[in-house]
Amino acid sequence: MIPKEGAEPRYEWRGVMLDVARHFLPVADVKRFVDVVARYRLNRLHLHLSDDQGWRIEIRSWPRLSEVGGASEVGGGPGGFYTQDEYAELVAYAAEHGMVVVPEIDVPGHVNAALVAYPELALPGYDAKPYTGTDVGFSTLDPKNDRVYDFVDDVVRELAELTPDPYLHIGGDEVFKIPAEEYMRFVERACEIVRSHGKRPIGWEEIAKTRLHPDTIVQHWKEPELAARAAEQGASVIMSPGSRTYFDHKYDDTTKLGTQWAGHIGVRDAYDWDPGDALGVEGTLWSETLASLSDVEFMAFPRLLALAEVAWTPQRDRDWEDFRARLAAHGPELDELGVNYFRSPEIGWA
Repeated sequence: MIPKEGAEPRYEWRGVMLDVARHFLPVADVKRFVDVVARYRLNRLHLHLSDDQGWRIEIRSWPRLSEVGGASEVGGGPGGFYTQDEYAELVAYAAEHGMVVVPEIDVPGHVNAALVAYPELALPGYDAKPYTGTDVGFSTLDPKNDRVYDFVDDVVRELAELTPDPYLHIGGDEVFKIPAEEYMRFVERACEIVRSHGKRPIGWEEIAKTRLHPDTIVQHWKEPELAARAAEQGASVIMSPGSRTYFDHKYDDTTKLGTQWAGHIGVRDAYDWDPGDALGVEGTLWSETLASLSDVEFMAFPRLLALAEVAWTPQRDRDWEDFRARLAAHGPELDELGVNYFRSPEIGWA
């Protein structure tokens, strides 16, 4: 069985992120994904539930978020959203498989879908229209609008009531349309709102530019100095470096799906690195180019198995050649499971 056996896991946080905002995945597909990844001792399922292209969770106090904001996705597909009952079903299903669901509502940027539903939350002059492309950084909540904080509070409250586990992710990345001081005030206030509803706030590494409470978790993806700044403030860090764990990236030049802003990520790249002193690691599956569960599986496997061993096995006990041989022998099990995985030439499959 992958990962290599060990008495205790190296890291508490052994995660994988599904971006269901760019392309929506129905409940059955998410359950199928959980069925497979839970076999490899991953214990966090991070759901990226909102972005410019779609809002994917019912919020009863703001019904147009899902009714209007949920009706679009990359490429012009039908979109979709989870009702609160469906989300609760996913949370319970993940728990049965030893996985904690970590919901993410990305604010104050990446909010075009929310602004299409509620234009009054936008910066003055912003023209909110359904967006089906893949650019980033063009949409932002208005941090000077008190109604924005009512919105954040209501969304966090409803999600917190539906999520029994202690985490709630507020995003915070790629915010380019407001001054740094306004961004900092917004993030600090959003984190306090999360705490007021009994949850531990998580954000992408950009939130380390603000004053952090020590209970905050920061997710590193690009700039190591921000991860270091978070640790200096006493916050915990999840390691998701783009060059190692962004499994939406191409394996090599032949890969038809995926992006490559951080380069290609082969199976050895996903395996042969040391996350150091961190809360844990998380692989991310951004879905700009991933329109189906089959696409997600192809990009996740076998790289996610490499990350599962990084997360579980002490650094001193890991060896690429040993892992490669065990992974090669594991191919028939993936075949039996019906997983659409990449037959990487690095492995030498059985």
